[in-house]
Amino acid sequence: MSERQNANANARKERDRPWLMRTYAGHSTAEASNELYRRNLAKGQTGLSVAFDLPTQTGYDPDHILARGEVGRVGVPVSHLGDMRRLFQDIPLEQMNTSMTINATAMWLLALYQVVAEEQGLDEEAITRLQGTTQNDIVKEYLSRGTHVFPPGPSLRLTTDMITYTVARIPKWNPINICSYHLQEAGATPVQEIAYAMSTAIAVLDAVRDSGQVPQEKFGDVVARISFFVNAGVRFIEEMCKMRAFGRIWDQVTRERYGIENAKQRRFRYGVQVNSLGLTEAQPENNVQRIVLEMLAVTLSKDARARAVQLPAWNEALGLPRPWDQQWSLRIQQVLAHESDLLEYEDIFAGSHVIEAKVDALVAESLAEIDRIQQMGGAMAAVESGYLKSQLVSSHAERRARIESGEEKIVGVNIFETTEPNPLTADLDTAIMTVDPANEARVVAKLHEWRDNRDENRAQEALAALKATAAGEGNLMAATVECARAGVTTGEWAWALRDVFGEFRAPTGVSSAPVAVTAEEGTPLALVREKVARTAEELASGRLRLLVGKPGLDGHSNGAEQIAVRARDAGFEVVYQGIRLTPEQIVNAALSEDVHCVGLSILSGSHAELVPDVLTRLREAGASDIPVIVGGIIPNGDAEDLKRAGVAAVFTPKDFGITEIIGRIVDEIRKANKLDPLEVPA
Repeated sequence: MSERQNANANARKERDRPWLMRTYAGHSTAEASNELYRRNLAKGQTGLSVAFDLPTQTGYDPDHILARGEVGRVGVPVSHLGDMRRLFQDIPLEQMNTSMTINATAMWLLALYQVVAEEQGLDEEAITRLQGTTQNDIVKEYLSRGTHVFPPGPSLRLTTDMITYTVARIPKWNPINICSYHLQEAGATPVQEIAYAMSTAIAVLDAVRDSGQVPQEKFGDVVARISFFVNAGVRFIEEMCKMRAFGRIWDQVTRERYGIENAKQRRFRYGVQVNSLGLTEAQPENNVQRIVLEMLAVTLSKDARARAVQLPAWNEALGLPRPWDQQWSLRIQQVLAHESDLLEYEDIFAGSHVIEAKVDALVAESLAEIDRIQQMGGAMAAVESGYLKSQLVSSHAERRARIESGEEKIVGVNIFETTEPNPLTADLDTAIMTVDPANEARVVAKLHEWRDNRDENRAQEALAALKATAAGEGNLMAATVECARAGVTTGEWAWALRDVFGEFRAPTGVSSAPVAVTAEEGTPLALVREKVARTAEELASGRLRLLVGKPGLDGHSNGAEQIAVRARDAGFEVVYQGIRLTPEQIVNAALSEDVHCVGLSILSGSHAELVPDVLTRLREAGASDIPVIVGGIIPNGDAEDLKRAGVAAVFTPKDFGITEIIGRIVDEIRKANKLDPLEVPA
């Protein structure tokens, strides 16, 4: 064998182990999701990533009014131990590394997972070997994703209790995944993403330290189990430098603030889902190369390589991906890990003066923002004051303005828009997966059957004990595990804690967001402002009033917030009450505020159920003349159905021009009020 062949053989022997490869998945029912998980594992997936539906994430049972239209849409419904048992049937949990994207109800889902593991035959010693992650970052829910339930104080207590419980009982489990992913989706710059995530980590670690539940000599074990979940966008160099900056700051914070001497415990451990915000409905085939570039940002650099990676599918801007689409994303990871020579080399960016300069700048700016947040009283105080949310809304507005102006280029959207017919979407209705509308009724029926067949006395005793613990100062995890064993449901667990802790409505950040798009004479926004003013004058209404509503449990409010901000800047009086409203509440607000238009934003797929309900209630109230517009991830066929039902206009991700959307809203108001079209272009 030649010297070169020897060198190649040695390199192959020294390959690093690939990262954990996951696919974020779950839909319809526990049975259907179990089948999907087992199929994905057979295809070479090396970890599980569970997507729960919105009722499960927000602490509602499937038969609650707010769950209507949401059951099994964006994930799997898990209402009780029976569902969790069925979800992992024939999947040995002792051999799994399971990530669960769950936050407000994270303690509950971990309890169910532990009890299922016990039912699979794991004794107390074997339970200590369970591996996985519960996301459990409530701060980013207040800021960007909207599945929060409880106020900041009690939420932090739930997180603290989980961390102290797992460090003692399930030491290989990551009890929290500080999640900057959704911050980037909500508009965060790299500096904001780093600073806000680190500030959240500081708040959590301070709370655990101050709880007195972990002795100082064991605090390194707590730090070692803190993991992060990040976003990787298409700006490849910046994203890779961001990860190096993350690692450097985490090492500094854990050493200087918490006195952790063990370098292994200070290691920055993170998983990644690459960016979904940048996936486009226009020319969706371009999303494949975007996904590959984003994956490279978190895998090429050995010193900043992700421990686990999950990739979105090319068609996520169109709707729910099919198993084949998810397989394609898994194969992207497998080709990189197993066919390329990526894992054969040390860090290929070490010593680059370009990379070091960028990392130094990110570290300095991020530390300055972390200090600013600490001076406010920390992450929780910055949430309650509205500072963090308003900063994100402003950053997102600035990004949208750059896209609309063409300063930030997106292929197929605002540049190179001409395209050949796309065979992938030739039949658009079959290019995504749909959930059977009858699924919800079946899930609700099984829930009622579960309640009818459980030991009711034991369930009520467990709930009473949970409430008593919540009213005191004890760790809530043991009482939660007993609730799981007793057959308590997700909604019952959450309502017991709501009774003690109350609920929380996070600041929207809309009113304090600065103007992001100029309205000088001749600009598109100035022309729309003229349309708004002239229409208000003709209607003798003072100002045009727009209600922006988020019906159901979809907490992704970024789009709704941007519409609200731009409408405000165009001269509208905007009524926006935040997320999680029933159709009845939306219609009542429309009537009491005497609005000229109702705009509904839904990304979860529940539009087919909730939008017609709003239309019906408006008709019954004698207000059918108020035009209703809808925005969200809405397939073409559904959009046509909504228009036939009476919706004035439907906007999807391909309609990226917010100023143009506001202009079209004015047109619909004029049409509904039988005013002549205006010649003002917009």
